[in-house]
Amino acid sequence: MDREDRTAPMLIDVDDRQLAVDVAGDRNGLPVFLFHGTPGSRNGPRPRASVLYRRGICLISYDRPGYGESTPQPGRTVADAAHDVEAIAGQLEIDEFAVIGRSGGGPHALACAALLPDKVKSAAALVSVAPPDVPGLDWMDGMGEGNIEAYGKAGVDQAAFENALRQRAREVTANPAMFLEHLRGEMTAADRLITNDVGISRTLTATYAEALKHGHQGWLDDTIALRSHWKFDLKEVRCPVLLWHGERDNFSPVAHTYWLAKLLRSIEPVVTIEPNSAHFGAVKVFLDTFRWLAAAAPADQDQLALAR
Repeated sequence: MDREDRTAPMLIDVDDRQLAVDVAGDRNGLPVFLFHGTPGSRNGPRPRASVLYRRGICLISYDRPGYGESTPQPGRTVADAAHDVEAIAGQLEIDEFAVIGRSGGGPHALACAALLPDKVKSAAALVSVAPPDVPGLDWMDGMGEGNIEAYGKAGVDQAAFENALRQRAREVTANPAMFLEHLRGEMTAADRLITNDVGISRTLTATYAEALKHGHQGWLDDTIALRSHWKFDLKEVRCPVLLWHGERDNFSPVAHTYWLAKLLRSIEPVVTIEPNSAHFGAVKVFLDTFRWLAAAAPADQDQLALAR
């Protein structure tokens, strides 16, 4: 993974907003929408464009509202991602596609699978969180201190939470490497091993800097959306779904994926739990996941070329 092929994004109009979008890989390949983590941006971890091209993948990533170059949308819900993706796909002349979300992007990918059943042909959620209102799920159990504090404030004292995020965003903008170093203090040994890689460390630092360069709004709205009702029902997902999780994850604990598997009751999702991995191990399974998404999509899928 590298930043060598990153270029300025295209800006796509959605309602009265703009979304910053990147397209990489084979323009005539399988379209796959990639949803970044929280916080994050379109330039987060992904395989190089040349690798995507060889694998026949056209990867579309975008800044969720309020991150990077995308216009904020205060009050957005997880379900709202489906509207944005449908608009992006329409402007890129894509009829059908797969979706993959990592961490906080996982629920947004599942929202598209549920709400765009005629367009989404396969879906994957890597180290995703589960809905916060599931009876029997202790949502923050097993999380590190930082996530417990952040998500706890988001549900109790929004003003204090927003002030804390605003200050953190300013600190990240002033020193982008600081945030990753802060996270390393809470990482398991498995995650530290992943993020000690120079290429991955640079990419993560760059995605945090891009995400927060205009402020904290995207981070705030993302967190509130994840901690509120998602505004769609996981039972509505009909396409094949892969759920992947590192068993040692202490950012979004593995129990969340077990609950997602229960809630996806209309299908039988493929569930992969990696015993020696944690949260950032997800960046190592992108290519395997793309291969699964392509194999799980209907064989007669008509793949249209993207508008150049």
